[in-house]
Amino acid sequence: MQTGLPDLPSLFDPVFALREGGDAFARAIELAPARGAGTLVWVRAYARAEAAVVLEPEMPLGPARLAFHAAATALADTLASLGPPEVAVALKLPGTVLVNLGECGAVRLAAPPGAAEDAVPDWLVVGMELRLAFPIGYETGRTPDLTSLEEEGFEGVGPAELTAGWARHLMAGLDEWQARGPRRVAERYLARLLDGADTPGLRRGIDPDTGALVFDRAGGARERRPLPGTPDAASAAVAA
Repeated sequence: MQTGLPDLPSLFDPVFALREGGDAFARAIELAPARGAGTLVWVRAYARAEAAVVLEPEMPLGPARLAFHAAATALADTLASLGPPEVAVALKLPGTVLVNLGECGAVRLAAPPGAAEDAVPDWLVVGMELRLAFPIGYETGRTPDLTSLEEEGFEGVGPAELTAGWARHLMAGLDEWQARGPRRVAERYLARLLDGADTPGLRRGIDPDTGALVFDRAGGARERRPLPGTPDAASAAVAA
């Protein structure tokens, strides 16, 4: 089933390849209840890379949301390993990937509908997407905040290599989480995160119980940035 992908660890099985126009994230969510952990879905396409992996956490949904941060860090690490030596790869809240400060991709997380924050979910799905190239005739100067891997010198790097690289880095990050705890997941994510990185007197952290980013400012003020789809995010939207 791994047709078209470089060899992957046996953990990733089964593997489903979708044609151009397919939605890897949606397909992984459909497959998650029956296929379970390790199911990997990816899209064969010219201008984009897209993949998703099914996980089966052994902890409640709230702390399990750190899989989102692990997936974002894995995607950034993949780009740093496959790109030109001088390329700068960073993250922007909540899971946008920047290449040389241009937005190029993102990660997502899904849980079963109605899953309780304090209960172990049956599954989670983490997904990634990357812009490999702009459409023919697209004027990149119109959107200087956006970029593509082609624009940034990623020669000969396609969806298969990016999917396999992300899957390997994700597995390594999940193994490190298990061995060293949630603090290490937070440290690696924050090391890539641009938001607040240069603000004097600001301490950044991640709530291990919810995955929310926490900004502690001088004087004791605290700001929380919840992940999309969490109860915290819904409360923040209502308050706004």
